[in-house]
Amino acid sequence: MITDGTRTTLLRRAAMNNAAWCDAVCRAHGTAPQYDGERLWFSTRRTPPVYPDAVTLEPTVSAGSVVRGVDIASPGCSVKDSFADLDLAGDGFEVLFEAQWIHRPAGDPLPEAEGEAAGLEWSEVADAEELAAWEAAFDDHGGDRLFRPALLRDGIVFLAGRAGGRIVAGAVASTGGGVVGVSNLFGAAWAGVLAAVADRWPELDVVGYEHGEDLEAAVRAGFTAIGPLRVWLSAR
Repeated sequence: MITDGTRTTLLRRAAMNNAAWCDAVCRAHGTAPQYDGERLWFSTRRTPPVYPDAVTLEPTVSAGSVVRGVDIASPGCSVKDSFADLDLAGDGFEVLFEAQWIHRPAGDPLPEAEGEAAGLEWSEVADAEELAAWEAAFDDHGGDRLFRPALLRDGIVFLAGRAGGRIVAGAVASTGGGVVGVSNLFGAAWAGVLAAVADRWPELDVVGYEHGEDLEAAVRAGFTAIGPLRVWLSAR
């Protein structure tokens, strides 16, 4: 049973971890985000596609302090409301989606891979060429790549599950906030990803966020939903 105090601590760590990952992606694209102490992460310049312009890091951050630091004049501004306690409707935003933060304690028994996932071979992406192949398997959108080689550094690991040498599943695991955050999961990946994370960082809890069927899959893999978040998108 997770107490309220422990839950709040875990939510803060999950938000800090997510902000650190967003920060790394933005810096790989040449932007320079900032932290407002331990309250808020934000970027004054538009962030890469699907990445937020701000992430709240603790409850009760005011809407005014969030919108002050981001570019709401141009289209596409988004805010990750990590504690689902902001009201940005008056600032021209609408809720894009809602999700649940998830948590899995270090040392918990690992799930077993089932079906086709049981035969996957897992490894870490080692170089720019493999990273391009990983991203093509994740989302073959063409055009400019979202995940730059600068992300291949300490504390960030792109995990690839291969069948016959071809990448068919994967995820990103990143440290920050005293936990390991798992994001960008695709394929039947939880068993392989969690085994790789436990091997590399056995002492760290695992966090992330999911919704819908992806949340159900995470719960089956041993995660617990610990609290809601919202992502707001500027309607301007």
